[in-house]
Amino acid sequence: MLFQSSMRKELARSFGATLVVLITIIMTIVLIRTLGQAARGSISPQDVLLIMAYSALGRLPIILTLSLFISMVSTLSRMYKDSEMVVWFASGRGLIVFLGPLFRFAWPVLLVIALASLFVWPWSNEQTMEMRQRYEQRGDLDRIAPGEFQESSNGSRVFFIDRSSEGRTGSNNIFISSTDKNKSAVTTARAGRIEVMDGSQMLILENGQRLENSTGNSALKISDFEEYGVRTGNSSVLGPGEQELSTISTRNLIKNPTRGNLAELGWRIGLALSAINFVLIALALAAVNPRAGRSSNLIFVMFTFVVYTNLMSIGQGWVSLGLLSFTGLLLMMHGGVFVISMAWLAKRHLNWSLRDLVRSRLPPLSVQAKTQP
Repeated sequence: MLFQSSMRKELARSFGATLVVLITIIMTIVLIRTLGQAARGSISPQDVLLIMAYSALGRLPIILTLSLFISMVSTLSRMYKDSEMVVWFASGRGLIVFLGPLFRFAWPVLLVIALASLFVWPWSNEQTMEMRQRYEQRGDLDRIAPGEFQESSNGSRVFFIDRSSEGRTGSNNIFISSTDKNKSAVTTARAGRIEVMDGSQMLILENGQRLENSTGNSALKISDFEEYGVRTGNSSVLGPGEQELSTISTRNLIKNPTRGNLAELGWRIGLALSAINFVLIALALAAVNPRAGRSSNLIFVMFTFVVYTNLMSIGQGWVSLGLLSFTGLLLMMHGGVFVISMAWLAKRHLNWSLRDLVRSRLPPLSVQAKTQP
C-alpha cells in the first residue's frame, strides 16, 4: 500500500536523524566522563577510545528504544498536524490499523534491542571491567612515566627515571625513595632493567648508591652497589576477581537463579519488553492539536521514557531485595504497561469518553420527567 510505504519511509528518516543526534549526545557525555576517569588514574589513557566504544555498545538498547519512540511520536504527530489523520479516519479506518505498519517498520529494531540487551550488554561490561582491573593491577614500574615522579600503588615508594629512558627496555638515572617499618631509604642508580623472578616483578639496579636512615636515629648508612634488586609487584597475570552482575552472561544468570541474578535478568528482558510497549504508547500518545506545536508531545515523550525506565530500576531493586518475584516483575511492570497501553489505544480507536459513558448510564430526560411525582 502506497500510504504505508510512504509512512515507513518517513519513519526511517526520522529514526535515522534521531539516532544520530542521540548517539552524538551520549558519546559526548561518555567522552567527558571517560577523560575524567583517565585524569584520576582509574583507567589507562590509551584505553579511552575502547572504553567509549564499549560504553556506547552497552547503552545501545536504551538509545535504540528512545530513538524509535521519538521517531514514531514525531511522525504521527506530524500526520495529525497536517490533517492526514483526518483523511485516514474519514476513509473508515481506525487508529488500530496503524499497528501493522508500525511493527513492520520496528521489528528489526526490536530484534536488535533484544539481542543487545541479552548478549551485547554483559559482554561490553565485561570488557570494560577487564580493562579497569588490568590497569589497577599493573606493577609499580608500569605506572611510571619518564621524567615524572610517580608514587607506588601502596604509597610506600616514589620512583623517578630520566626522560631519556622513554621507549627503552632499560632505564637510566633512576631514583627511588621508600619508607618501610620506621626506616627510610633513598636509592639512586645509573641504570636498571626489569626481570620477572618467581612470579614477582623485580627492578635490577646497576652501579648505584643506597642511603638508609632509621626513625629517631641520626646515623646514616651509605652503601654502594654494582647490582641491587628491588621488588616492585607481582607479574601482570590477573587473578580471578569478584564478578559484577552486569558482566555475567545471560546463560549463567539463568543457570544460577539467585535474587541478584534474577534482578539483572529481569532488567535485560525488560529492556526488550519495554521497547514493544513504547510502540503501543507512541501510537496512543501521538495526538496533537493542528493549531498547537509538537513540543508538548516531545516533552511528554521524554517524561514517559524517564518514568518507565526508573520504574524498571526500582523493580530490579525490589527483586534483588526479595520484595518482588521475577515473574511478578514482568507481569506487573511490563504486562501492566501493555494492558494500559492497549486500553488507551482502544479508547482512542473507539472514541470513548467519560462523558459518553456517564450519559449512557443515565436515563433520558423524558423518562426522568415521567417518573417525577
